[in-house]
Amino acid sequence: MLIGTFCTLLTAAGLGVAFLVAKRRRYATALRVAAFSLLPVGLAMTGVVRFVLNMTFNPVAWAGLGVIGLAVLIFFVAGFADRRGAGGAGQAAAEPAAQAPALPAKRGRAAAPAAAPADDFSDIEAILKKHGI
Repeated sequence: MLIGTFCTLLTAAGLGVAFLVAKRRRYATALRVAAFSLLPVGLAMTGVVRFVLNMTFNPVAWAGLGVIGLAVLIFFVAGFADRRGAGGAGQAAAEPAAQAPALPAKRGRAAAPAAAPADDFSDIEAILKKHGI
């Protein structure tokens, strides 16, 4: 009974504010305020307010919310671990991709001789010796 009285008073106050806003010729805003002010009575009439109040002071309901929170946490941790590759299948699938060649061989040209990269390092070694490193 107290819930219905409180929600009715809240709705009456909201409709009063909507009336004052309508007097200032802001009709769209007044309609929005009136719509929001009717919500408390509607929620009280459907029993949603009583349900929420009964759930708020029920320790079993709070324990249930804790279990739901734990389930959501475990779900996100599993997704994070899967993305990081901690799973066996994810790690096994990543290894062959790492061994694949980075660039395909060029067609129409002969492969560069193996001594060419050594020439590049000899230039670097000469520069470092020149600077005394």
